[in-house]
Order: sequence, then structure tokens, then C-alpha cells
Amino acid sequence: MNWLANIAGAALVLFVLRDVFHTLWHPTSHGGLSKLVMTGLWRLSASVTSRRRASGLAGPIAMVAVVALWSLTVVVGWALIYWPHMPQAFTYTAGLLPAEHSSFTDALYISLVHISTLGLGDIAPTAGWLRILAPLEALVGFVLLTATVSWTLGIYPALARRRAMALRLSHLSRTHPTAEQIDTDAGAAILDSLAAGISVLSVDFMQYAESYYFYDGDDRTSLARHITYVCTLADRAAGARHPDVRLSAAVLRAALEDLAVILDQRFLHTRGTPQQVFEAFAEDHGRHSGA
Repeated sequence: MNWLANIAGAALVLFVLRDVFHTLWHPTSHGGLSKLVMTGLWRLSASVTSRRRASGLAGPIAMVAVVALWSLTVVVGWALIYWPHMPQAFTYTAGLLPAEHSSFTDALYISLVHISTLGLGDIAPTAGWLRILAPLEALVGFVLLTATVSWTLGIYPALARRRAMALRLSHLSRTHPTAEQIDTDAGAAILDSLAAGISVLSVDFMQYAESYYFYDGDDRTSLARHITYVCTLADRAAGARHPDVRLSAAVLRAALEDLAVILDQRFLHTRGTPQQVFEAFAEDHGRHSGA
């Protein structure tokens, strides 16, 4: 039965490493475990009475939960590798009786010591292959720490870009540009900059899919609230007399369609038009719930 425990432990470790890879370093994919946790907490927040407050915490709490689950799974996986070989393949410091310290709890303790790189040395492997595996667990622990930092440093700039774009759209909608003002060189420049910003958001949603589950509480910084205004602006500009404005409007419309495809395929699954996708996006982020 020893080999069954070893295989189960190795499978858990490889599962977590695969999930970390797809979550952080594979921009066109989405880690299965992280997606399950993030989606589950997001949907749970929708059922809470204080939707605005609960949704605001869903993203940060889900990130913490994912990292904790990654770490716990790796610790358990390595413990399953150590446990069948205790106590005969380990050496114990004076005062510890091997027969009394060979339970699964002790294997978890060894795993925690190694993954945290503490290296206490009171229980250490003596078998050759275990002496190689123990430092490898320390390396995995370092990878998880690095992954957590990289994930945080990647998601929050993406959120800042999304909220900055929403704030700009809020400024535009509050100034109420007329058809004559849009049908100018300045109008074409504005449409071009909006198309470029929407393209950046599309990449952010692909690269950092988990950023979707962060709620933008302030109305002026909520992309879900203002994204439909861009569609209206593009439609108005499509009928302009200025050829540059019509071209810019077409580019903006294409950028919006790409963003709608990404949101729908990864999160909403409406299979509708871009307008329907953006309405579902707004509803999913609480814009139609009175939150």
C-alpha cells in the first residue's frame, strides 16, 4: 500500500503545480482549482443581503483561499510521500522515540517544516531518494511564495487599468458630447484612445481572469456600469460625416466585440450579442440589483 500513498501524494503535488502554472503563466487558460474557488465565492457573495460589501470582499478573500488551498494540498501531498516510510527511513533527534512519532500528523509536521524552509532537523530523512525529495519540497514552497507575490503584483495593476478606463468613460458620459463634437478630429482621437484602452482590458481579462471577480464598488470606477455607454458612443460615431471618425468608430466596435467574446466565453456564457453580454456583465456585478 506504500506505493498507493506515494502516487496519491505525487498526484496532489503535480495537480497544484499545474494549477499554479495555468493560473499565473498560461495567459489563455485558467487554473481549474483557482477558477472553482473564485467562481464559488463570487456566486456566494451574490446571495448575501449586503451585495455591495460582500462582492467587494469576494476577490481578495478568494485569492487568499486559493493560495491557502494550494499550500495545504502540497503539504498533504508530500506528507503522503513521507508517511509510508516512517520511522525506518528517518532519523530522530535525541529525546524523540521513532515509534511514537511516525503517524500521519508527524508526516504533516515534516512536510510543513520543509515547505516553509525552516529545516529544524529534529526529524530528517536518511533514505537517499527522500533526502532529494525534501529539498525539492522547499523549492516548491519557494515557488508558491513567488507565485503569490507575482499574482498579487499582476492583478492589482490590471484592476487599476480597468477602473481608470471606467472613470474616463464616466467623465465622457457626464460631459454629454454632441454629435457635432464627435464628428471632428478630436472625436476620432478620443475613439481611438478608447479602442486602445478596451484592447488592454481584453488582454487583462485573458491574462488575469481572476480580476473579473473583483467588484468595483464606486459607480464612477465601475466598468460594468459604463461599458454600455461605449457601445452607444460607437454607434453614434458610425454615422459621422468625417471618414476618420467612421474608421475610429469601426475599430472601437471591433474592440468591444472582442471584449464581449472574452467576457462571455470565460465568465457569462450568454451566447448573446455584445450588448447582451455587457448587460449581463453589469447585472453580474450588481449594477441592476440596486446594490
